[in-house]
Amino acid sequence: METLFIDKEIKYTGAELAPHWIYKNFNIMGNAIVAFIGECEVNLNHMVDIEDVINNEPIYSKKMLNIIEENFNSSLVEMVYKQRLLVTITKELIEKNYPSVKITRSGDDLFINNKKLSVSIATKSITSTLIHFGLNIEADGAPVKAADLTHDAGIKNIKQFATDLLSAYKNEILDINLATSKVRGVI
Repeated sequence: METLFIDKEIKYTGAELAPHWIYKNFNIMGNAIVAFIGECEVNLNHMVDIEDVINNEPIYSKKMLNIIEENFNSSLVEMVYKQRLLVTITKELIEKNYPSVKITRSGDDLFINNKKLSVSIATKSITSTLIHFGLNIEADGAPVKAADLTHDAGIKNIKQFATDLLSAYKNEILDINLATSKVRGVI
């Protein structure tokens, strides 16, 4: 799995959660996970979460750390597991580096002081499975009670945090793959 922190601002609209978006834009072919910072505005026409569409709940963040993963050999169920793993690793990274922050997880969502820190979805395309995971950097203007990495978690270096998160996630996936190859079959 390749990882990349994209060092330019990109507005996330939901259209980026598409097959080969990483390959077409950053020349990384195959399984990959990338992170970038930018405004996040997902209107209902690009919304993947049907529940959010039914409830008329578009997503907005003035500034968000966006993470997109594309995988070509995982089922949708496996990708939801990976999504939950990514969310859990994020929680652990915040707890380890910022122990005074009281962060909780409910499913694929993270909260600080009962305010929503993240958005996340896993989906399937015709050729791959995909995850979008977003963490508010600035919560102002969000349509829900929102927390952010800067003020609520105290994270000042978002790029370093993102790089550490991508690395920890990649290492966990590699370790899982190794764990599957070191056992013998039973009958």
